[in-house]
Amino acid sequence: MKVERLAGANIVSTRMQDQLAYLIASVNRRLEEELAEQLRAEGIPIEQMRILTALADGAGLPMGDLANIVLVEGPTLTKIVDRMVTNSLVYRSPDAKDRRRILIFMTPQGKATYERIRGIAIDQQSRLLERLQGQQYEQLKGLLESLSAQH
Repeated sequence: MKVERLAGANIVSTRMQDQLAYLIASVNRRLEEELAEQLRAEGIPIEQMRILTALADGAGLPMGDLANIVLVEGPTLTKIVDRMVTNSLVYRSPDAKDRRRILIFMTPQGKATYERIRGIAIDQQSRLLERLQGQQYEQLKGLLESLSAQH
């Protein structure tokens, strides 16, 4: 069953496989499964890789900012960071400008782990670039950024 929209200019399908949200989720799932499998060999969950990547510049981040960047809810992020503290990958420290605020920083062991695993995500990105010809990458990236900004 098809539903007409905008006086026939756009046709919107009610089939799940034709819905953009489903297609995006499907591609995301495949990419995350591929990345998680490769990271598993290194003993690092994908969420921890994202946290290390977000902290790679050496600047600490407050939990709220970190949660937004790595796409994890606050309570879940707290549990992940607790595990990472236990494993000496990150540490918590008061913000020098506002002692009430706690920042998360990467430890030297976290930096070494990040350096060891960052190539996995870079390789995945390279494989995606090879599959997208010419301007397709920039077009897709622009479209996804536009959708993300509107939401």
